[in-house]
Amino acid sequence: MDIDQATLRRLSLNTMTTKNWTLPEAVDGSVRAGLPAVGLWRDRVAEVGLDAAAKRVRDAGLRVSSLCRGGFLTAADAAGQRAALEDNRAAIIEAATLGTDALIMVVGGLPEGDRDLAGARQRVADRLAELVPFAKEHGVRMVLEPLHPMYVADRAVLSTLGQALDIASGHPADAVAVVVDTFHVFWDPQLPEQIARAGREGRVASYQVCDFNLPIASDALLSRGMMGDGVIDFRAITSMIAATGYDGDIEVEIFNAAIWAMNGDDVLATMARRYAELVHPYLDPAAADPAPADR
Repeated sequence: MDIDQATLRRLSLNTMTTKNWTLPEAVDGSVRAGLPAVGLWRDRVAEVGLDAAAKRVRDAGLRVSSLCRGGFLTAADAAGQRAALEDNRAAIIEAATLGTDALIMVVGGLPEGDRDLAGARQRVADRLAELVPFAKEHGVRMVLEPLHPMYVADRAVLSTLGQALDIASGHPADAVAVVVDTFHVFWDPQLPEQIARAGREGRVASYQVCDFNLPIASDALLSRGMMGDGVIDFRAITSMIAATGYDGDIEVEIFNAAIWAMNGDDVLATMARRYAELVHPYLDPAAADPAPADR
């Protein structure tokens, strides 16, 4: 299947999809595949150094669609809170240096021994409020990522887009926004309404696509799949995103041991083909599902 550059103009490789590639390998592979953008993880950036990473991406002619990740803001003790604020300020500076305004925030789960979800969510809101002036100063948006409820205890006490938007709503949209990740939110019966709300508020900062595979892997973190291999209706969700007017990059972010073991160029070729078949046709609002909110 030949795919023209116009089809790929918004497609971004999230470096987690090719976990075994270094940052230079991911950049070079993206160029070979004709992709215009990469979504970077901080560990890959750290391996080569921040300035070197920024230069490598810039010299390759690529955009940085997002930086992952900030967050982990749920610590209940003062030392943990100070450490979280320090790390997130560093992440904001890294995002600005790399040329992206989107810092993906995985907000954190319950501290050890803690069962108070409401209290943990309040601490997320409190820490975000402390970070907003610093983020605005550097032109970076903190992009809240609700995670599937199976991760609520250890990774993210925000499980729905509505919860993320409720926290974001107290801040300017250019400081706190949200990412819609199909793997994490496809199940939510309120998804049409909440995506429309995010659009009205100008808070859709990123759209990430991958599938939800069955059976769930023994390590639930690795149950993401290539688009088309699982149960997600990409037409419906992409149509909802298109209706908001979001016109930014679309990242493919996959945690999957079998995909990580594949040749990276083959992964990108499959990724581009599935994107062209299952996502791209529904990015034009004129071609979108006529009434996704009525599903």
